[in-house]
Amino acid sequence: MDSSNIPVNTEDLTRRKKIVEALLFSSSEPLTLKKLSEITQLPEIIIIECINELNKEYELTDRSFRIEKVANGFQLYTLPEFGQWVRRLYRSYQHKLSKPALEVLAIIAYNQPITKGEIERVRGVDCSGPILTLLEKKLIHITGRAQKPGRPFLYSTTKEFLRYFGLASLEDLPRKEEIEEFLTSRALQENEQN
Repeated sequence: MDSSNIPVNTEDLTRRKKIVEALLFSSSEPLTLKKLSEITQLPEIIIIECINELNKEYELTDRSFRIEKVANGFQLYTLPEFGQWVRRLYRSYQHKLSKPALEVLAIIAYNQPITKGEIERVRGVDCSGPILTLLEKKLIHITGRAQKPGRPFLYSTTKEFLRYFGLASLEDLPRKEEIEEFLTSRALQENEQN
């Protein structure tokens, strides 16, 4: 009998883990529990059990990756200590964000939904270029229109933003106070060095 015709819900844990692992390995974006459940026809609790067991195996066998929750889904991620080699692999493919684009992205992330005018009041300069770049990279999207004169667009971050920065949700962003403390500390260090 062809094993591919056997319903997935009758397979043992080893087979289930392999199926979940194959799906995560093959996907270039995070897969939600719902999507994994639809594809495998397994209850979400079994999917979570498979992910936990896979991560235990990866740790026990000293693998260079783990399954992480990111952007409301799960994805295979390289451990940080191997990041420098992965970055070398993708260096020619990656397009870094400019400082203005990063500034605009931070303003949007911490104040979303937000209009272009509100972003420009914070930055003090025109933000048309960085906003266009962020839209093209799918790090932000238009989420509606503000109830103000002219009905300007409202911008918010996307799941791609979470994925790009390896965040499970917006709650994983550093608190504004933490950023201010870091910047103050960094400025003091730079002053001491000069």
